[in-house]
Amino acid sequence: MARLMISVSGIRGIVGDGLSPEIVTQFAQAYGTYCEGKPVVIGWDARVSGEMVHRAFVAGLISVGCDVIDLGIAATPTVQMMTEKLDCAGGIIITASHNPIMWNGIKMLAPDGLFLDAEQGAKILEIRENKAFAFKSWDKLGKVTKYENSAAEHIEQVLALPYINPMQIRARKFKVVADCINGAGSVILPKLLGELGCECIILNGEPNGIFARTPEPVPENLTVVCQSVKQHGADLALVVDPDSDRLALISEKGEPLGEEYTIAVAGDYFLKHRQGKVVVNVSTSQALPDIAREYGCETEFTRVGEINVTKHMREVGAVFGGEGNGGVILPELHLGRDAIVGAALVLQHLSSANEKLSEIKARLPQYEIVKMKIELSENTDAKALLQVLTARYKNEQIDLTDGMKLIRNKSWVQVRASNTEPILRVMAEAQDRETALAMAEELRTVTEELEKNNH
Repeated sequence: MARLMISVSGIRGIVGDGLSPEIVTQFAQAYGTYCEGKPVVIGWDARVSGEMVHRAFVAGLISVGCDVIDLGIAATPTVQMMTEKLDCAGGIIITASHNPIMWNGIKMLAPDGLFLDAEQGAKILEIRENKAFAFKSWDKLGKVTKYENSAAEHIEQVLALPYINPMQIRARKFKVVADCINGAGSVILPKLLGELGCECIILNGEPNGIFARTPEPVPENLTVVCQSVKQHGADLALVVDPDSDRLALISEKGEPLGEEYTIAVAGDYFLKHRQGKVVVNVSTSQALPDIAREYGCETEFTRVGEINVTKHMREVGAVFGGEGNGGVILPELHLGRDAIVGAALVLQHLSSANEKLSEIKARLPQYEIVKMKIELSENTDAKALLQVLTARYKNEQIDLTDGMKLIRNKSWVQVRASNTEPILRVMAEAQDRETALAMAEELRTVTEELEKNNH
């Protein structure tokens, strides 16, 4: 089955089975037309198919008169920052984030470095659908300029934040294992750690797109990294996904904290020094809202999807936020998930508290989160299925912000359609793993039965 998914998160497809050079070039022509032929930044995450997708997209942009500022291999947050800094009409990130190696995709940015919202995305789809491309004559084609300093500039801005004290971090001489998954993190995370005086053990540090493990940085995929921490006696491990907007942490004991605790650890440091509104999506652990409350900060919730979080953060003037999948958003730097600023905040927290990562984790609110997937058959209407599921639980406390979320005693369970894959995601959280697992299994079983009966 051909796989090409178009959503609020962008476009993703399996290369050779949905995502072709022709499709890529069409989207480039549509996007460039939408940008009225003005300059566009582009970067990619080192995937094996990235060169093909990158060249096809650049060709499409040039054909409609856009000058292209080419960052080469660059982290998603780097492209977001450069789009805003270089005053461009937009930015393009060639990435499929945590998807397997056969996938690639396109994330499209607005001039402010935020992902396109639904209305903006609809205009580009309309241009593509109507083939209303503003092709230019030979003498008005766009030009390509290489820009090779973007990673250094990203790091420089992170270290200039008033909440980061590079000298204090350097004094600790941390020993850090960094797993860059042979993606875009390879060109920036080791540089950041070097700037902060860390002794680095780099795993998968070649930007060649060959994933040595399943790329999503969840505990079950991090066995080798955990062993490396213990083998080298490291203080912690930092693990990124292929485009380095998500960060996972592993303690000095070689134990994964779980991605949900990345934003909790970073928030525990940041909110101590600056109070204000916090924004997260409804699939994020209760740990951060609990921490925010301790510091007198209010938390607001949005639908899943970075654009939903960032737009709301801007609307309410939030000082901190993100998504529970390891996505730290610090608006003072830029409005986007950023593993690099997340890593700096974690190292700063360890330096300031003079504690081990396991000790910091132990004194934070303790929750266990369980995540499952339900593969959908080709003719399943996910929206209709969720409506039937909601009716089944109509007598319980329900949040319909995104999918269906049942809120129970110090616990919750949610079923929602994925923005990036043809699946339903089931997430449950409680103060012990057994309760969370039981709730997730309950909702998965009921959902699968409803799908079967509706066929």
